Order: sequence, then C-alpha cells, then structure tokens
Amino acid sequence: MLGECCLCPRHCGVNRLAGESGKCHVTNQVIVSSYGPHFGEEAPLVGRYGSGTIFFTYCNLRCVFCQNYTVSQLGEGSPINSEELAGVMLSLQAKGCHNINLVSPTHVVPYILDALEIAASMGLYLPLVYNSGGYDSMKTLRLLDGIVDIYMPDMKYSDEKTAEQLSGIKDYPKINRAAVKEMHRQVGDLQIAKDGVAHRGLLVRHLVLPHRLAGTAEVVHFLAQEVSTNTYLNIMAQYHPCYKAFDIPQLARPVNKQEFNEAIDLAHQQGLNRLDRYDFPLPLRLILREK
Repeated sequence: MLGECCLCPRHCGVNRLAGESGKCHVTNQVIVSSYGPHFGEEAPLVGRYGSGTIFFTYCNLRCVFCQNYTVSQLGEGSPINSEELAGVMLSLQAKGCHNINLVSPTHVVPYILDALEIAASMGLYLPLVYNSGGYDSMKTLRLLDGIVDIYMPDMKYSDEKTAEQLSGIKDYPKINRAAVKEMHRQVGDLQIAKDGVAHRGLLVRHLVLPHRLAGTAEVVHFLAQEVSTNTYLNIMAQYHPCYKAFDIPQLARPVNKQEFNEAIDLAHQQGLNRLDRYDFPLPLRLILREK
C-alpha cells in the first residue's frame, strides 16, 4: 500500500517507500509532534489518569481553520522509528493512561501497526483509540478490524462543496459516512465501564461551524438513521478563527451560543441523547483543547 500509496481515499499513488510523498507530505518515516497524558479529551477517554495521546505530524486533509495547523500543515515534529514509537506507547501505559490515543493516524497506519507488534510483544495491553479526521478508506479500516478498540472520527461536513472549499476534499461526506458505518460495524456503540472509562466502541466528533457550514442537521440524521441512536456524539463548540479562516468571511468569527444550542436541539430531535456537550461559556480546557 505504501509502494503505490492508497492508505487514504486520495489514492496519491506515490512510492512512499522510495521517499516520495503525496498530499500528506509524509514519506517513509513517521513524524510525531508530541505525546503524553491528555486531560482535554472526552470524559470517557480521560478518566482519572488521562488519555495517552500521540500526535502524528501532517494530515490527509487541508482544513483552512485547523487549530493545530503548525502540526497538521506546517510539519512541526520529529521523526521517530518503530522501536521508538513502541517505546512511547509503553511509556504512556506506565504513566497510568487509560488508552493509547492515535491522533491523525490515517496516513501512517502501516508504521503504527509495525510499532504495535513490537509494543504488544513487550506487554502493551491498553485499548487503542483511532482519532481521525474521518476521511478514511475502507481498505485501510479493514486492516484495523480487531486491532482498534475505539474509533473516534470527525464528521466535519454534509456538503461536498463546503468540504472542498474548507478542507480540499470534495467527496468528504460520502467517504466519511461509509467510514463511520464501517467503524461502527467493527466496534459497535461506545461501551463505558463502571469507572466511567470507555474500552470499546464508536465516539463521533462534530465541530459546529458558524452559519451552519458543518451541516449538523444532516450529520445527526445520518447517525440516527444509518448508524445508531445510541451513538456517543461530542458536539463541539470551541471553533474560533485560526490559520486561514480569517480569509473566509463566514468563518471569521467564533460559533455563538444560538448556533451551538441549535446543534444540540437537532441531535435530540433525531433521538441522539448520548451527547458530550458543554454550556457557554466554555471551560478553558476546551477552548485550549486544539492548541
């Protein structure tokens, strides 16, 4: 798959094993920007000791409003080999983290699997969280069947033109919905233990954008009708203009309370009641979550 890269739906076809790169800019090595216990994730992932996040550099999307743009677009981070990545996973486990949270993993799945084989042989047992932008291919997801415990995809848009304008991907809605259905097929609804920590299942993120640009009504309808009314959905309100968002008038302001409350109401109307939500004003930890 790396020899003629088809890891994500872009299907760039470059030979990454020979050092070529496609839209994600990654060649034959993994780059990691940071890692450690994270307490700004969803409550079922954080628990008491945090989610063991590993932030992979670069991304297969080009979101003009990305709050992590120095990592996803500008390449902030350092190369790491499979043995080192396995060591990172084991170090997070040793710190008491409740899971290994792979952030933006889509474009480096083979390298993650290589590191997992090493880490598992050395005692890694934590649940694995696949934390993606939701633009994932069926072929890659099926490689992960039985390996990933918790899928946490974004559902960013319901409109192709909006997706193309804001993230450089015109077929995002179709690809995203198929991916979410496959993720749910593999792991089902989110299962949370008595201690409040999730150990398996699907957790969907949906960032509310100004002027209804995210297409919330269509997203929640899809989840309720084609996935499950028991879907654990995090409706996020922490959008604020960042990166190139100031160049687009409709994105040049934060989400307001009315827009956020409308998104919550739309979810409830579809029968979605497992919502991870916060009232305005947002806690500081959520405002800073993406930074």
